Amino acid sequence: MKFVDEAFIDIAAGDGGNGCVSFRHEKYKEFGGPNGGDGGRGGHVFAVADPNLNTLVDYRYSRRYEAKRGEHGMGSDMFGAAGADITLKMPVGTIITDAETGEVLYELLTPGEVITIAKGGDGGFGNMRFKSAINRAPRQKTPGWPGERKNLKLELKVLADVGLLGMPNAGKSTFITAVSNARPKIADYPFTTLHPNLGVVRVGPEQSFVVADIPGLIEGASEGAGLGHQFLRHLQRTRLLLHIVDLAPFDDAVDPVAQAKAIVNELKKYDQKLYDKPRWLVLNKLDLVPPDEREARVKDFVKRFKWKGPVFEISALTREGCEPLIHAIFRHVQSEQRTENEPVEVDPRFAGDAPA
Repeated sequence: MKFVDEAFIDIAAGDGGNGCVSFRHEKYKEFGGPNGGDGGRGGHVFAVADPNLNTLVDYRYSRRYEAKRGEHGMGSDMFGAAGADITLKMPVGTIITDAETGEVLYELLTPGEVITIAKGGDGGFGNMRFKSAINRAPRQKTPGWPGERKNLKLELKVLADVGLLGMPNAGKSTFITAVSNARPKIADYPFTTLHPNLGVVRVGPEQSFVVADIPGLIEGASEGAGLGHQFLRHLQRTRLLLHIVDLAPFDDAVDPVAQAKAIVNELKKYDQKLYDKPRWLVLNKLDLVPPDEREARVKDFVKRFKWKGPVFEISALTREGCEPLIHAIFRHVQSEQRTENEPVEVDPRFAGDAPA
């Protein structure tokens, strides 16, 4: 399936039905009186977070969605029926913004979450609503209220605990294949990965975390080089970034330190908050480095890169060093979750029961 992480749609909730002007016409009843019913409300437009979807491709080709209008009121005190609602299924992690103002309206973060993105108009009043002691035969009615109409932008940011950064062919896809159930395309040419991939890493019974692999970055991505850097949006909700570096490039003229610095620069240009996220250095492809040269090459890289954070040495192909890395990631993710779930300290002055 084609991966689409951005789409524009037009939605229209249903208009309310009009009220009715009607009077009783019954044999042997001298004073019939008004009996015009109200119109039905228009249909709402709902959005539901569907965990079975992982792309917005359906909204790329179908952009207009309209709910039914409410039925008009009728005589004999009959109200119009409400218009049928429509429900739009969207992937978990979808952000819904106003396409004209850029204001974020809704975020679908929980599987099964349902929100109303456009409300149907209320039905108009029939003439029975206007009956009074001084107006026994009202001929007033009101039209139905219009339903909401919106131009929306849908943007998908995948929900993952860990995000993978790196140059093309750094071994990100091989790593996610080695540690999870994801099976992305792997080949020996650049930009094999063309869209984000998610993998669930199982650490133990009921112990897991989610890893997101995005297409590789190159220097100048912020100016559109390569595939650009728009896929970095999928790392904005992660708790940890793994910067995977090819420590043994096939071309001797390629400097891994220069490549790593280019990735960091592109990250900073894109989003300062993303740049400030916890980031670990993962030196990959150790299987291509002679055992007696590994220690020296790792030390040289760390020194020239001026890196002071966590460093892990792995071979994603042979899975060497992957197990310790997985457990370290799980502990970090668990600690982040506990921090987020810590109870907020309440000022003693406001700790009492709320007033009734």
